[in-house]
Amino acid sequence: MNEQNGRTNSATGVGSRVKVTVPGPDSGGVAYTGVVIEDYASMVIDSESVGRDWAPVHRWAIALDDGRLVFADDEDLAAAD
Repeated sequence: MNEQNGRTNSATGVGSRVKVTVPGPDSGGVAYTGVVIEDYASMVIDSESVGRDWAPVHRWAIALDDGRLVFADDEDLAAAD
């Protein structure tokens, strides 16, 4: 369950293939595919509770197909085709 919105994406879980949209130079971001390797739902905290808005904790760790590791939230993920 996501601490931010109380829901989880049923298509998302450790081991699932996902398409993640990461911020890019364009306003829409860039989409990459990869595999979810960790769920940090228990570590997601509200930025207001720590008194800062930098370095937010993201829920999911995703190993991209190109070898990079990225961290994302539920709204950044979709099931891979």
